[in-house]
Amino acid sequence: MEINKVQVRNVVIGEGMPKICAPIVGKTREEILFQVREVKEAGPDLAEWRADWFEKVMAKEQLQEILELLRKELGELPLLVTFRTGQEGGEQDISIQDYERFLSGVLASGQADLIDVELLMGEELLSEIVEKAHKEGVKVIASNHDFEKTPNTGEIVERLCRMQKAGADLLKLAAMPRDPGDVLALLAATWQMKECYAKQPVITMAMGGTGVISRLAGEIFGSAITFGAVGKASAPGQVGAKELREVLSLLHERL
Repeated sequence: MEINKVQVRNVVIGEGMPKICAPIVGKTREEILFQVREVKEAGPDLAEWRADWFEKVMAKEQLQEILELLRKELGELPLLVTFRTGQEGGEQDISIQDYERFLSGVLASGQADLIDVELLMGEELLSEIVEKAHKEGVKVIASNHDFEKTPNTGEIVERLCRMQKAGADLLKLAAMPRDPGDVLALLAATWQMKECYAKQPVITMAMGGTGVISRLAGEIFGSAITFGAVGKASAPGQVGAKELREVLSLLHERL
């Protein structure tokens, strides 16, 4: 099935090698500044600011200051802004009202290239944020995370299709495998989605050590972005960004 390519600044997502996204997970301004400089040095394709790690994220002025700092430091490197909620493995719990307020603040700042919106917050909110984001020229990654188990192949496909129906530009699902069979189920769902249903690029990963293969084999099965750690990882099983590029390049050359 023909999948739309998503261009963010000079990066085209959905063609060639999976793009490497490096997370920034500092709790303070100083930690964030240190990490963003490390990320730049590692040379990923995108940077993700995990705003839920930042202690003062709900303070409007501090949020604006960090977003401006990130934009200045990252230059033309695309910036994804994510608030990962506690229910999906994030650092802070948040009400749906504060979650919407946070995303609206990020969009109003004009500093982000992409934002992450969790499917579990509801398709209505997802659709509303997509509409707001597109008016600002910002792309939306709809996401779903399960740190306890891996849904079956049909359920994974169904969730990704719901994200697509809500208008998201990129469709992301991460799950924790209990055994290698769960990893196969996720890879099968990724391939099925790519071949039969996806109009937008898909991003999938099995977490933990058992799932590492899923972070490396995206170009084969149809996952368009993989997350690589620079220093501190933001999720179980993340590979270092530099090592990740070596493996992705090796696979790409053989395909």
